[in-house]
Amino acid sequence: MTAIAEPSVKSLLIQMEVNGQPLSIGTAFVAESKQGPVLVTNWHNAAGRNPKNGQIISATGAVPDTIVILHNQAGKLGQWVPRKEPLQAKSKKRWFEHPKHGNKVDCVAIPLTDLKDVQLYPYTLGNTDPAIRSGPADTVSVVGFPFGITGGGALAVWATGFVASEPDIDFDNLPCFLIDCRSRPGQSGSAVIAYRSGGMVALEDGSSAAFSGPVSRFLGIYSGRINDQSDLGIVWKASAVQEIVNAV
Repeated sequence: MTAIAEPSVKSLLIQMEVNGQPLSIGTAFVAESKQGPVLVTNWHNAAGRNPKNGQIISATGAVPDTIVILHNQAGKLGQWVPRKEPLQAKSKKRWFEHPKHGNKVDCVAIPLTDLKDVQLYPYTLGNTDPAIRSGPADTVSVVGFPFGITGGGALAVWATGFVASEPDIDFDNLPCFLIDCRSRPGQSGSAVIAYRSGGMVALEDGSSAAFSGPVSRFLGIYSGRINDQSDLGIVWKASAVQEIVNAV
C-alpha cells in the first residue's frame, strides 16, 4: 500500500436508506466469515432502532431497508464505488447478531453480495495482530466518519482517545469496554484500534518489541457514547465481533 495508513482505507462510509431516501450515515468495515466477506457495523445502524429500548432513532419514524456502502474500487486505490445491500430478504433481516446476547451487543454482520469492481481490505479481528498493550490510559483510535466527514475522498478520519476501563473486564456485564474519546454521530460502526507508528512498542505481556513500520491491533467496534453529556464511549470487544462473524 502507499503512504496512506491502511486503517484509513479499511473503514467504509455507509448511508442508511429507506425507499431510496437517506436516513442516516455511519461507518462499517469488512471481515471474512466462513461463508464469505461480511460488512460489520452497529445493530442500531442496520435496525434503525435504539438497542436499549427498541425505539426508532430517525425523527421521520422510518427504519432503513438498504445500506449504501462506499467501497474501495478494485485496482484503483483512492477511488470508490457505491454498492447497495438490502437489509431484508423475504421479510427477514439479513444481518447476524451476537449468538448469546442478541442485539444487546450493538453489532451485526451482513453478508456482502454486490462486489463487482470492489477491492476489499478486511480486518482479521485481531487474530493475527501484534499483542500491543491496550490497558487503561493507553491510546486508541476510532477510525470512521464523524458527521459523515471524510479525510479526503472517502478516506476515514481518526479520532484518538484513551482506554477508560479494564478491557479484559466486561463493562455492564456485556463484552465491551469504555474509551474516553471525543466522538460524534457518524462514527458508529468504526473500527477501534491500537495504532503505533513503529519503533519500540509495549506489548501486553510486559515486554517490548521493535517494529520497522506502523503496526496496529484491532480492539473492537465503536457504538456511541454512554450519554450525550459524556465523552465516554462503548467499544464492543474484538472477541464479540468474532463471535458474530462466526455465526454467519
